[in-house]
Amino acid sequence: MTPFRYLRVDTVPEALAAIATLAGDAEPGHDREGRLFAGGTNMLDLMKENVMHPHALVDIGRLPLADIGYRDDGTLHLGALARNADTAEHPDVKRDFPMLRAAILAGASGQIRNMATNGGNLLQRTRCMYFYDAGVPCNKRAPGTGCPAAHGIARQHAILGASEHCIATHPSDMCVALAALDAVVHVESIRGTREIPFVDFHRLPGDRPDLDTVLEPDELITHVAVPPNPYAPHSTYLKVRERASFAFALVSVAAALELYPDNMIRSARLALGSVAHKPWRDTEAEAMLVGKPATTDTFIDVAAFLLRDARAWGGPALPESTQGNAFKIPLAQRAVVRALEMAAAGIVTNTGADAFRMEGQP
Repeated sequence: MTPFRYLRVDTVPEALAAIATLAGDAEPGHDREGRLFAGGTNMLDLMKENVMHPHALVDIGRLPLADIGYRDDGTLHLGALARNADTAEHPDVKRDFPMLRAAILAGASGQIRNMATNGGNLLQRTRCMYFYDAGVPCNKRAPGTGCPAAHGIARQHAILGASEHCIATHPSDMCVALAALDAVVHVESIRGTREIPFVDFHRLPGDRPDLDTVLEPDELITHVAVPPNPYAPHSTYLKVRERASFAFALVSVAAALELYPDNMIRSARLALGSVAHKPWRDTEAEAMLVGKPATTDTFIDVAAFLLRDARAWGGPALPESTQGNAFKIPLAQRAVVRALEMAAAGIVTNTGADAFRMEGQP
């Protein structure tokens, strides 16, 4: 492991001053800036694998940013340093945001959720197995070296929004639900504060796949605000993976419907995970659902529209290929249909022991 400086801060102003000072002050062989550290469940792995080389770590684990609860404006405040496990089990989340809870519980393991923070979940690297292997080229790790996944083994990789420079997918489950719920990320620096709509927080790769988010090096996430949720009775987080637990999704879907008594759709939210460099949301597809009956035929049409620009990558572009990811396109379409059917029926998730229905649903 490359040597690094370690700083511990106890207040937000101390943290902002520290990261402002460290930003851009890297030594040869290190990343260009210091890194914030709290749970460390992703970053420490990458440091051990010789993928990340921060010249300094700023320990923010003691900052007072772990609160969860409603604010006067009606939004649910999720502190950046609240643990994923505590977020999933908070009474307000369990009662009013079952899809978010289901997404968090579908991710990683109980031990990791006990350590991982909400802010860290947002900032985990969009990555793939090539990114983890320091012995092979990777534009995300070393810009300009190439993307071996584009014509290699790409079963887990993107089918939407990718570029020749990178086809990695964002791994978070929690972020897919937050994208569907119109969350807003609140950040702070010595320059002031700003609010970033969740759908704009993560980036598509373009020609800069090394940049995962729009967060500036001197900015700190303080909390995520989630607006009031009219979708709780009819919201679903569906995760499709190659093994039953502790695995990234091949495709995931956060689907939420607001229904009239006659089963017509009043409004809808729909986000996909593990199909792009960021959680994928298409407001045009959501608009297609409005005013339509909550039926399988409606959902099939929307799924086809949502995947209209999907592209396969990797080895032979055949559904039976063991290298390419062509199979993910029909898989994603079927997952969207199934998730919308589950949402209409009030089924919150498909993930094993965590599967449950909302109270009052048959």
